[in-house]
Amino acid sequence: MTEPYGDHGEPLIGDDELLLRVREGDTDAFEALYTRHAAAARGLARQLVRGDAEVDDVVAETFTRVLSVVRRGGGPRDGFRPYLLTALRHVVYDRARGEKRQVVTDEMESFDSGEPFVDPAVEGLERSLIARAYLSLPERWQAVLWYTEIEGVKPAEAAPSLGLKPNSVAALAYRAREGLRQAYLQMHLAGSAAESCRPALDRLGAYVRGALAKRDTGLVDRHLDECADCREVCAELMDVNVGLRGVVLPLFAGPAAAGYLAALPAGPLAGGWWARLPKGQQQAVAGGAATAAVAAAVAVALVANEQTVPREE
Repeated sequence: MTEPYGDHGEPLIGDDELLLRVREGDTDAFEALYTRHAAAARGLARQLVRGDAEVDDVVAETFTRVLSVVRRGGGPRDGFRPYLLTALRHVVYDRARGEKRQVVTDEMESFDSGEPFVDPAVEGLERSLIARAYLSLPERWQAVLWYTEIEGVKPAEAAPSLGLKPNSVAALAYRAREGLRQAYLQMHLAGSAAESCRPALDRLGAYVRGALAKRDTGLVDRHLDECADCREVCAELMDVNVGLRGVVLPLFAGPAAAGYLAALPAGPLAGGWWARLPKGQQQAVAGGAATAAVAAAVAVALVANEQTVPREE
């Protein structure tokens, strides 16, 4: 069994290193991945199938399939958990169709982290700007955003999977959020944004962090007063985690995304700002229909959390 800690209590080996070891034939490394992510797999399986026995069967088959792909050199290099959840959904659908045989490698290519398996219930989400922006990021950034923004865990909890110290996770998450905002803005600007919106959109990234000069802030304020489309863009930039939970999570966890998120033992729906939202807004966020009003309710807290960039150790 792979030792979880080094001789002097170093952080756990990251998922990326464990995956590399699995590709080199280290089965103990895959056992470590199983130990780390089995609870999350069971959490999603319980939303999709009935009975503990079937949950255990689905989880076991999922890990078996993923191991087979990784040993052949496929699968993710980082971001193991979203890949695993995608694979689990595929297993459930195959079992429902009576296809209980092992799939061949070619069929597993749909598990590649850049092309998540999408069922008809969430078809179209992958075309949204926030999803496209997320999938355009480096895998390392996708992974840290998955844990800190989608699943809402603290840097100390995400640190083992990322193979980093908590301060380094916080610093990486800050950079990844900024990268996501920049990617989102670039895609919006490259799309159907009106020419009259561009001066404000070019400044929105700095605007949501309170980093604009007074004159430029006034320019953006006036434009947002008049443009509902840009207000929506601004709300998503200020509250990227709601967009990720509402749009990106269902790409990997499917229609059971809300149940999976709510079942996390210490995730974003367990308390904090979520518990203080009205019930209707909770349903909107969990179901993927986050609005500007919901974003505004948490924007102040999110922006406040980003005033100090944690020092990377």
